[in-house]
Amino acid sequence: MSWITLERLEQKPEITDQEVSEALDRAAEQIIRNLPQFTDKFQKAYSENGFYEPVDNLDWTTGFWTGEIWLAYEHTGKEALKKAGQVQMESFLRRIDNRIDVETHDLGFLYSPSCVAGYKLTGSQVGREAALKAAEELITRFHEKGGFIQAWGPLNAPDNYRLIIDCLLNLPLLYWATEETGDQKFRQIAEKHIHTALANVIRPDFSTWHTFFFNQETGEPDHGATCQGYRDGSAWARGQAWGIYGTAIGYKYTRRESYIPIFKGVTEYFLEHLPEDLVPYWDLEFGDGDEDQPRDSSSASIAACGLLEMAKNLPEEEAAYYVGIARKLVKSVADNYAVKDPEESNGLVLHSTYSNHSPYNTCNHYGVDECNIWGDYFYMEALTRLHKDWNVYW
Repeated sequence: MSWITLERLEQKPEITDQEVSEALDRAAEQIIRNLPQFTDKFQKAYSENGFYEPVDNLDWTTGFWTGEIWLAYEHTGKEALKKAGQVQMESFLRRIDNRIDVETHDLGFLYSPSCVAGYKLTGSQVGREAALKAAEELITRFHEKGGFIQAWGPLNAPDNYRLIIDCLLNLPLLYWATEETGDQKFRQIAEKHIHTALANVIRPDFSTWHTFFFNQETGEPDHGATCQGYRDGSAWARGQAWGIYGTAIGYKYTRRESYIPIFKGVTEYFLEHLPEDLVPYWDLEFGDGDEDQPRDSSSASIAACGLLEMAKNLPEEEAAYYVGIARKLVKSVADNYAVKDPEESNGLVLHSTYSNHSPYNTCNHYGVDECNIWGDYFYMEALTRLHKDWNVYW
């Protein structure tokens, strides 16, 4: 097992502006091709044998498909995409009104790239209403004892009194709700959560815990664990990428200078544990020589989005460094992992991992070495960020 050195990393090629434009064209064409099957339905969280099946608006992932529709609409201006996005926002409003599978912290993943995006792009009052209702639902999961938004499960279950690193990407829904309504309660809860999360999920070496538990009686930090990484002490690749992007977003909204060294440390750990082609294995424990382990291409795209977001807020030389690294990551995904032939897959990016079982974790085993819907979305978001000055959905 070995990982790339930072010196070797800097020698890797960057995606060019023309390559970005061509990759976005291909992605948008694939999304348009999918509209007949995926307007009234949504893509499943992961493909099977390379192809997504249509599903109802359930689970924590469906917002990413709508997000892809909006990104394709931004790129092409095609009315069919706008109409599809509007149909899907109606579905999200029905979902929150009828409380269908909304008892989760993942309401940001569901409603930011679908309804906040649609409201920003089209002024949709359906999107605005749905997203504000989702924000109200999300803050019901906040625990004063501990100062965090609970991830999964019933709110009174002691074995679920925890947060997970992914939730850093759910918080922008709350910041947006405060901006939209003037009600500070959303922002206040978001800031308490991110403070608690970054104080506990970041290890001394800047690797990250997937999930962190608190004492239900006192709110005191208890212990870190993994549900999706290889083992408790390893760094789950997607979790590390959420840490990069989530810290960048946290700085965007709070301007806390203490978040900058956290961002740099979490990013460096991620980069130092990449294989030669810059697309990580599913857990950063693995590197070149571990070819029997699956990759998680989605992690590279998520990390690239975080690097590009944080670069907006850094001095010129540092910003250029992180933009350059993002371009290297995206080039590898575009060249080596992106779908080029619609006969091969109806997704955008191959070789992602949703949930990989190991002897040391509690994972289910599905979506391994497949397309994953968030991997497709964040790949397209990274391309969009490189293509223009993008009005962020998050």
